Amino acid sequence: MKLLIDSFWRSAMYCLYPRVIVLSVLPLVLIVALSWLLGYLYWDTAITFVRGWLDASSWLALVWRWLEGVGLANLKTVVAPLLVIFSFTPLVVVASLLAVSFLMTPALTRLVAERRFAGLQRKHGGSLVQSVWWTFFSLVLALGALVLTLPMWLVPPLALLLPAFIWGWLTYRVMAFDVLAEFASTEERETLMARHRMSFLSMGVITGLMGAAPSLVWASGALFAAAFVILVPVAIWIYTLVFAFSSLWFAHFALAALQALREAPRGAAVDEVLDAAPPEPKAASPHTSARLGPDNPAKSDSVTDVQPRGTT
Repeated sequence: MKLLIDSFWRSAMYCLYPRVIVLSVLPLVLIVALSWLLGYLYWDTAITFVRGWLDASSWLALVWRWLEGVGLANLKTVVAPLLVIFSFTPLVVVASLLAVSFLMTPALTRLVAERRFAGLQRKHGGSLVQSVWWTFFSLVLALGALVLTLPMWLVPPLALLLPAFIWGWLTYRVMAFDVLAEFASTEERETLMARHRMSFLSMGVITGLMGAAPSLVWASGALFAAAFVILVPVAIWIYTLVFAFSSLWFAHFALAALQALREAPRGAAVDEVLDAAPPEPKAASPHTSARLGPDNPAKSDSVTDVQPRGTT
């Protein structure tokens, strides 16, 4: 827990570095350009399709009549854009995560290593091909879980918790692998990911909950169409910063855990090494010094420091 909190605050401070802010611009530009292109090509088609589906639904016709009766007939016009936006949001989240993973995480990990772990040996336990395969496999599993749990989203608490848990699991799988790929060996990476699985998952879920904030900006963009062009890049930038923060958090945590793993004596618990403070050196008493001198080397390993009675 001490390492978890310490790495959290360090990551928050690193997000204020100009270098981190500049690095977040490239994924932002790429995702905004992709979003604009998809919107330009498919926005009208998607809105028309969703409106046709809503009008064809018999049970929704009762809802529309009820809304007209209470004076909220105009609310129907924003339902279709909202559904399209919220359906598009998972794609933006995945694209932002992948962009940050490939464009920012290696640079941010090196930044943390240069400032805190300059002497940490790079063992290159993961290649680019392994990283791509690991990310793709994890993404397929996460999207499968997302589709299977869609009916549960009708329950209000689960609608917030399930996406955060799924995105958190995906974030922890991708970020932990990418952070450790350059510095840890394959055996060290597997050991750390198994030993700190719950901590990594907690970090992913927390950043997943933080990633829910841009959804409010998406909704505002749908309700205020005039500001939509401005609010969408803002939402995407927030996604980028959230994942950049998660990269820094995983880097601080994983590299500290890796250093402790290498420094820990054989058989010692790594958690104890992480939380333990350096021991204070003991001052030897004059009586012990006299007995442990070079004239009596045979007793130097067995004689203990015992004060004579009456001494203070």
